[in-house]
Amino acid sequence: MSSLLTAAPAVIAAYFVGSIPFGLLVARVFHGIDIRQAGSGNIGATNVGRTCGSRWGILVLLLDACKGALPVWLFPHLPRLWDAGWNAAESGTHLAVLCGLAAIFGHMYPCWLGFRGGKGVATGLGTALMLAPGAGGCAFLAFAVVFAISRIVSLSSLVASVAFAAVELWMLRPDPFSGPTWSLALFSLAAPVLIVLRHRENITRLMKGEEQSYRSGQRPSEGPAKPGTGAAEPGADSAEPKSDPEAPQSGV
Repeated sequence: MSSLLTAAPAVIAAYFVGSIPFGLLVARVFHGIDIRQAGSGNIGATNVGRTCGSRWGILVLLLDACKGALPVWLFPHLPRLWDAGWNAAESGTHLAVLCGLAAIFGHMYPCWLGFRGGKGVATGLGTALMLAPGAGGCAFLAFAVVFAISRIVSLSSLVASVAFAAVELWMLRPDPFSGPTWSLALFSLAAPVLIVLRHRENITRLMKGEEQSYRSGQRPSEGPAKPGTGAAEPGADSAEPKSDPEAPQSGV
């Protein structure tokens, strides 16, 4: 059995794990609401925190991060179940990278919600902390510092993504794309690029000075989002928000 066919089931499984819409499930199970019809309409941790309370937003953040961490930690060993010759020590890092990217992609494009998902920040963080703890920790620190100053989730997420890429490539110097670490170098570019692309509308609002801070976001008492003002979501998740400058920023 070729390495590609051997690894494919693990990568597919990682996608399905990443596509679990925890924000939607938490809001529905514990609060009886469809988070896609509340606040910004996003199912990410930010909108859940605004709509259901901070502790529920933190819970969704942790669950979404686990969606990235679990496949990276466990799934590289799965091929042993169907291929006795699978060498996790030799190929495990490359498969872990593929599983991490698949989990992020699943979070962004979940099959359960019409392939309209989140920004991938929380899931990307979980993946990064498992694959590259040093760079992942620096990215988390960058997010925390920028958020403490600006209170803008999207800006913090973008800075963290760039910081992760820069730190990881620096740690893999002098030639990150050669040798056994090439897949980590690829991940350090691919994951941030995916996250930045999912923040296109946020970047436009940031450039116009129209992106709202977390403290100015819609509260539960304000009721559900008006039609057309938001769809779902980074980290952090279902239909993407419309380009309405007045809509709250997307979650993680």
